[in-house]
Amino acid sequence: MNQIIFAIALIITLGVFAFTAWRYIRLFRLTRPDFPVRDFGKRFGLMMKVAIGQTKMFRRPILGFIHALVFWGFLVILVGSIEMVIDGLFGIERSLNFMGWFYNFLMATGDIFALIIAVAIIIFLSRRLFMHVKRFEGIEMKHISHIDANIALTIIFLLMISLLGMNAAYVAHSSAITANIHGVFPVSEYIALAFGGLSVEAMHLYHEIFWWSHILLIFVFANILPYSKHFHVFMSVPNVFLSRLEPLGKLTNMDSVTREVKLMMDPETAFAAAPADTPVERFGVLDAEDASWKNYLDSLACTECGRCTAVCPANITGKKLSPRKVMMDLRARMKEKRDGLLKQGKEFSDGKSLIRDYISEEELWACTTCNACAQECPINIDHPKFIIDMRRYLVMEEGSAPGELKATFSNIENNGAPWQYSPDDRLVWAENLEMNKV
Repeated sequence: MNQIIFAIALIITLGVFAFTAWRYIRLFRLTRPDFPVRDFGKRFGLMMKVAIGQTKMFRRPILGFIHALVFWGFLVILVGSIEMVIDGLFGIERSLNFMGWFYNFLMATGDIFALIIAVAIIIFLSRRLFMHVKRFEGIEMKHISHIDANIALTIIFLLMISLLGMNAAYVAHSSAITANIHGVFPVSEYIALAFGGLSVEAMHLYHEIFWWSHILLIFVFANILPYSKHFHVFMSVPNVFLSRLEPLGKLTNMDSVTREVKLMMDPETAFAAAPADTPVERFGVLDAEDASWKNYLDSLACTECGRCTAVCPANITGKKLSPRKVMMDLRARMKEKRDGLLKQGKEFSDGKSLIRDYISEEELWACTTCNACAQECPINIDHPKFIIDMRRYLVMEEGSAPGELKATFSNIENNGAPWQYSPDDRLVWAENLEMNKV
């Protein structure tokens, strides 16, 4: 009966998760192409350094180390979760114990990490509830965002408590019936002392309660994550792997503009690269579906940690720009249009757009493209590239830009330089100057 109930719960979990994943895949198909994914060796090294090694988190050494311990702990505990699925399906216990000493090492490490993670979560929750950290605030951080974070942290805490309870009950029950204890549990063996006065049946009952609580929390949490800010648990590692490998300051050219230039310089080359019937796409980004797949992946991977906004010179000096808000707005806008886009495709319109309804022109033009946000982001989100694409839409589709920029554009068009003087007058300033020969 237990196996049947477990199998039903697993099928429901996988079914709901597959439905959610399929919807996201369909949304990604509606986004624009981006850079080709190559250099897999470099990408793997970057992923191991930034995502697995958590190197960017250590810029704040104490909290960064605590966060890294939580992440590494989850990687170890994941093995135990896989074992629980196998046990639940086949009605056995500790199915991976055939690995011998390595199994003992994994179980001991996971047991220690469970306690570390539980303590870390208490620290994280305390900071959010009582310390009012500045980078956790902002116009984009609605009350629901804080509730979302607190719920996720609470579930993680309960996962660790149920894991320690399960291990402790297992040790106590096995000792009581003089059975072999598979694995080493340096923390839970002390907790097991609390079960000493209970009967064997009570110990087994507690083990079952903790076991089912832990696995069902895992199933529920896995399907909550895609609708939560903690979706980065799934998306951060792929996002780092798919990072742009070029220097942060490099701005890519638009293919459509490149074709136009090639057409003027060499029509035959331009038509060979792109046939004359190539459909004309929108210049830049107006709405969520105009974003590239990497922009959308960035928005889903965003942890809302606020490190980007905390170092943004525009935000620091009181301007409206918040790089975190830009990513959150893209995610929210895609969610708002999701049902319509999935039914009608890119032709769907609800009369609103990402620019102006979510992100103002003032925010976009406040960006200095210094790339401090992208440099600081612990999962390599590229905020400036997305902001530049929205600026491109404003300039190339609407001719909308601050007055100073319009004057500069006009001067470049008429004079071949950003200054208002004609090319013939460029050296007037040097007339009657005495030059010393070197």
